[in-house]
Amino acid sequence: MDTVRHILQIKGKIVWTISPDELVFEALRLMAAKDVGALVVMKDEKMIGILSERDYARKLILHGKYAKDTYVHEIMVTDPVTIHPDQTVEEAMELMTNHRVRHLPVVEGDCLIGLISIGDVVNNIIHRQRRTISKLESNAKPPKEEPFEPVVPRFPSPPKK
Repeated sequence: MDTVRHILQIKGKIVWTISPDELVFEALRLMAAKDVGALVVMKDEKMIGILSERDYARKLILHGKYAKDTYVHEIMVTDPVTIHPDQTVEEAMELMTNHRVRHLPVVEGDCLIGLISIGDVVNNIIHRQRRTISKLESNAKPPKEEPFEPVVPRFPSPPKK
C-alpha cells in the first residue's frame, strides 16, 4: 500500500505559500502562475491556514466582495485538515471525502513537508490499479505451447519391395 510520502517522492515537495496579509488578488495570481488550486498560508514560517480556489468562490464572489479589497486572512481556512506522510493513500482519500476538501497539507511533527491534492491521490490509485491489472493479465496468460514433434513420423514410409 502506498503512503502519502510516496506521492511526495513522485510529485516533489514544493509547496506554494502566501502570507495572510496579502490580498486575495495576489493569491489568485500566484495560483494561476503556478497552476495550483490552493496555497498554504504561512506566518513566521508556521502554517496558519490554507486558501483554495473554492474559498475564493464561496467566501468572496458569492458575497459580492472583491479580490483586490480582501486579505487572505479574511477568507482562508484557519484549521486545515492535515495528514502525516506515513498515512496511506486510502486514508488521504477518506479524509478528503469526509471533510470535503481537495487539498491536504502534509505535516510531520510541526513541519509542513508538502501538499497533496485529490488529483495526486487519484493518479496514484490509477497507477496502482494499472500495475495490478498488468500483473493479473500476465499471470492469467497460458504458457506458450512448444511445437510438438511426434515421435513417430506422421506419414509412414512406403513399404519396401
